Amino acid sequence: MRKKFSFLGIFIALSFILAACSESSQGTTNGDWKPEKSIEIVAPSGAGGGWDTTARMAAKVLDEEGIIDQDIGVVNKTGGGGAVGWAYVANFKGDPYHLFVASPPIIDVPLNGQSEYDHTDFTPIANIIADYGAFVVKADAKWNTLPELFEDMKKDPSSITVNGSSSPGSMDHLQFIRFAKAYGVDITKIKYVSEQDGGELAALLNGSVDVFSTGVAETVEQVRAGNVKVLAITAEERLEGEIFSDFPTAKEQGIDETFVNWRGFFGPPNMDENAKKFYEEAFKQLHESEAWNDIRAQFGWNEMFMGSEEFEKFLEEQREEVKELLDELGLTK
Repeated sequence: MRKKFSFLGIFIALSFILAACSESSQGTTNGDWKPEKSIEIVAPSGAGGGWDTTARMAAKVLDEEGIIDQDIGVVNKTGGGGAVGWAYVANFKGDPYHLFVASPPIIDVPLNGQSEYDHTDFTPIANIIADYGAFVVKADAKWNTLPELFEDMKKDPSSITVNGSSSPGSMDHLQFIRFAKAYGVDITKIKYVSEQDGGELAALLNGSVDVFSTGVAETVEQVRAGNVKVLAITAEERLEGEIFSDFPTAKEQGIDETFVNWRGFFGPPNMDENAKKFYEEAFKQLHESEAWNDIRAQFGWNEMFMGSEEFEKFLEEQREEVKELLDELGLTK
């Protein structure tokens, strides 16, 4: 009888030990997942761009506000308009310690055949901001409004060269195309060149190109220095803040079109549901913090929080819109 109880006691003790080990390895507490080691956020671009800035600012707030108590590192994986970074994260199937920031190119680039991975290959967690595009010319350019530029493009679209950081068929190209189309320009004849090595602004200033299609935040210092002027931004209304509030919208110039450069976070394929919920809640707390509000004001970003389910539906709607535009340009693969 004593041996029987002894074996029973050993069995119960082992059961508790195994259960504890299992919880520890999965990063769970009472059934809820939480990270137990360092987290890596991938910015699929070089330092200083929108993805990089968003990732680093988010990591800063998540850390300093105590929202996530593990170290968060940001790494840059450049190339392919984001495709190199996406391929890197795809290797970490089910691993909840590798996230990445993304925006419209994760829809654009796969559709135009430059990536084997698209948003459906990953786990959407949350969208956190809305950024906007800007159409920029040299300070001494003859155009002072977007309609003035488009009137010249209507006469001869190929006589004016537009550049951006994105590859043809991706964000900087498509945001310009949307507004040109709304004005009646023949978008199939627009001359767009891609500068992916940081030479976009230099090309504008030295006269190699006429128009720079970019993000609003990338224009501020050059506007302040008097080197460039912003013909229009893609937001519904003017932005708040010094310099930003001076930028006219295309809408107020009579062009009924807008474009939102959303930015959100994704996990690798097949991320555990509990891990996804943890990160979704963490980004919600980030979104609601005063620290994040201050950062948004600094960069001219607007609020645009979406949880995982809403974000996934939004991405599907965006895909349909982009596909239609790329079909018209003959760039869908």
